[in-house]
Amino acid sequence: MLGGLTPRDFLRRYWQKRPLFVRGALPDVPELISPHGLAALAARDDVESRIVERRPGAGNARRYTLQGPFKALKVKSSGWTLLVNGVNLHVPGADALLRRFHFVPQARLDDVMVSYATAGGGVGPHVDHYDVFLLQGAGRRAWRVGSKRFVVEPGDLLYLPPGVRHDGVALEACFTYSIGFRAPRGAELGAAFLDWLHERGLPQAEYRDPGIAPSRRPGSIPEEMISFTTKLLKRIRWSRSEVERFLGEYLSEPKPHVVFKPGAGRRALARSLVRLDPKTRLLYSGARFFINGESIELSERNATPLRELADRRVAQGARLAGSRLGGLISHWHELGYVILEKS
Repeated sequence: MLGGLTPRDFLRRYWQKRPLFVRGALPDVPELISPHGLAALAARDDVESRIVERRPGAGNARRYTLQGPFKALKVKSSGWTLLVNGVNLHVPGADALLRRFHFVPQARLDDVMVSYATAGGGVGPHVDHYDVFLLQGAGRRAWRVGSKRFVVEPGDLLYLPPGVRHDGVALEACFTYSIGFRAPRGAELGAAFLDWLHERGLPQAEYRDPGIAPSRRPGSIPEEMISFTTKLLKRIRWSRSEVERFLGEYLSEPKPHVVFKPGAGRRALARSLVRLDPKTRLLYSGARFFINGESIELSERNATPLRELADRRVAQGARLAGSRLGGLISHWHELGYVILEKS
């Protein structure tokens, strides 16, 4: 899939450094979804979707973007694109495709976005701030990456690191599967962490200024107020353990539109195969685990088999039942976080 490169070689030579184009990376690329099936997903309230339409105008063609859900779609014969995010949450084949990239930590994996475009369709030249693999499904697309131009066919794979300008235009009706990676920015992480700290109680203090003198310059911020705020902010403290917990809960938090379906029926854990629901994010750091925005700390004996479930996303129920995790797995099944299948 990586053009003869091992994952280690790819990560060392290309990851976040330069683009890579692999002709025939997946010669038998599966059809993940039909145009009709993609339209059905775009009509759902729990799915993110958009339409980008290219219309001729004065000078360069103009593009119009509409946000879903779309209860009715009118596919244009040219210059039209439907993009649907998170297809891996609803289509097993798309989830299997995402898991082919497990050589990158799951904390970095985001989703599979499927694009269906008619001839001339595309979102226009742009730069992404995250890594992405673009796998071509049915049909052909012309790509311009920097100063290079080439045509991709079914099964071809293009890797783009952040910051590379690119533009893809459908030459005919075609599918493109985008495997995207999360890359939280500093400001985003900082704001989320402060919210996390606030929920757990930031230092409380009320400003008081008894004996204040008449103000000679009413528009000037009092020095006492600046000193008060400086001392208050210096009282905000956090530990590495708190940062670890925040990051795990933050990275495993499902997107707002994700909905879990509670597990139905009962099945003996010891005779079941435990599989994480495609919507579930299970991460860990040592013996602390993070699942869909929640955290739990376990003994090392219990942590070992659960780490295997997090890494492989599937495990034999007997392995988990034997480590006294039965109650936890049953609870996750009730919430819809895991699926119990016949072993």
